[in-house]
Amino acid sequence: MPVVEGFANLASVDPGQRVTLYVSTTAPHWRATAYRMGWYSGHVAAKVWRSPWERRVRQPGPRTSGSTHTPSAPWRASLSVTTTGWRPGTYLIRLDARGGSSYVPLTVRSPSTAGRLVMLTPDTTWQAYNDWGGRNLYWGPAGNGDGAHRARAVTFDRPYAEGHGAGEYLTRMLAVVTLAERLRLPLAYADDVDLQSRPHLLAGAAGVISMGHDEYWSVPMRAALSAARNAGTNVAFLGANAIDRRIRLSSTATGPYRLMVNYKDAREDPLSRSDPKLTTADWSLPPAADPQRTLTGEPYACFPGHGDLVVASPTSWLLAGTGLRPGDRIPGAIGPEFDAVDPRQSMPHPLDVVFHSPVVCRNWRFSDATYYVARSGAGVLDIGTMGWLKALNGGAGVRARSRAVRITSTVLTAFARPRAGLAHPAADSVRRIYRGGR
Repeated sequence: MPVVEGFANLASVDPGQRVTLYVSTTAPHWRATAYRMGWYSGHVAAKVWRSPWERRVRQPGPRTSGSTHTPSAPWRASLSVTTTGWRPGTYLIRLDARGGSSYVPLTVRSPSTAGRLVMLTPDTTWQAYNDWGGRNLYWGPAGNGDGAHRARAVTFDRPYAEGHGAGEYLTRMLAVVTLAERLRLPLAYADDVDLQSRPHLLAGAAGVISMGHDEYWSVPMRAALSAARNAGTNVAFLGANAIDRRIRLSSTATGPYRLMVNYKDAREDPLSRSDPKLTTADWSLPPAADPQRTLTGEPYACFPGHGDLVVASPTSWLLAGTGLRPGDRIPGAIGPEFDAVDPRQSMPHPLDVVFHSPVVCRNWRFSDATYYVARSGAGVLDIGTMGWLKALNGGAGVRARSRAVRITSTVLTAFARPRAGLAHPAADSVRRIYRGGR
């Protein structure tokens, strides 16, 4: 157990709204410091607030409840914090105590997204993989492989076990946020749950950027993003495996939208017969199949796969200024999960396959990055690999990072204006690339 850890009663707030911290520590004292993450003359964080030192609060251990085996932290509130004066953005609240530190992520939501590029925090997926308390939506107390004792619902009412409490923020989101702020683009901020709690959040938004790993989506969340695309809002998935699992959100004692239900198997879900559209099977599976590719452009393919991205459409506007030619590579940027076109399935047209990369994973032999233009003129990009953020972070080497930065900058700048597809049409390349099947 960490020396100090905690969570907030809200994953996102309006500017000025109060947030309550729940903290547990074994040290005599602790304090909290809030940092807005972004770009500050070479630094990626700026301190906006600090609490005084607080006395130790040793909270109870995890509790697992209900037939869904839901783990939670049955803790008392520790500190109420006002966000007055905090600009919209993504924040990490650092908890410090003698001998250790941890983080609590928080999004300060933009009052309006109109005309702005929305940076979307994928915290439903972070929570799905969060095994604080011994369970997540994949495994139980015996660890990875203990699927029989996994949770069927998880709650935001607990700390994140990953990333020193930050979830996947540092590894799969921060690099995009800092780049977008360095480019001085008109940005707005929200998290996944906001798409359900505020159905009109994306009204007039220029674009939406989904980062890294954005797998878990409710029916209202997907409907909100689809409606925005149909109204001209560009969408970029800078990762893979997006919109793969269907979830339901409900309340806990802490507040609304704090419980995330995902049975994975329709036979287990009580709503599979009474309300099949809300069944928490994968989006691509019965009883209410609605494959992700109708929005993303291509389906999720496989895990695990690793390799280099290989250029297939060098004339694509996405590669402008990179000097990349057919067959050139961005090393180490594929994996561990990737998406790929299946030419036997229906898909948006015209669909341009920008990268078409050899990879071996079960029956899949290629990973793809795709781009299409919706009828509204919205541009939709799926980079098709979780390794894109690894490349952007520098984890795949200097050459991969420079190319990832250039391409991501091109995407962010273009998608900061609505209907980017009117200026950047898509040329269909699926038949040319998949002549021999997948």
